[in-house]
Amino acid sequence: MVEINKKTILWIVIGVLLIGTIFLTFKASSKGTDAAQANGKIDTSSMTANEKMNYEMHGTIPARFQGKVGPSSAPSGTEMVGGC
Repeated sequence: MVEINKKTILWIVIGVLLIGTIFLTFKASSKGTDAAQANGKIDTSSMTANEKMNYEMHGTIPARFQGKVGPSSAPSGTEMVGGC
């Protein structure tokens, strides 16, 4: 049986990690294209200033955009428990 020493195993692990890192770097950089970003964002033109700030700073999408609350006249935060 072939005996594999610790150095060989270490270099194999380093090679696999290097290949994985290169793959994930290229995958992440391809997601940064303008066309992909335009398709993934929601329309913020009808948001209030507070909703827009929460979306931009915290990634919080208002409930009325998620279909949890009926018409836009419903107060935002009707499903919030506790709050800050």
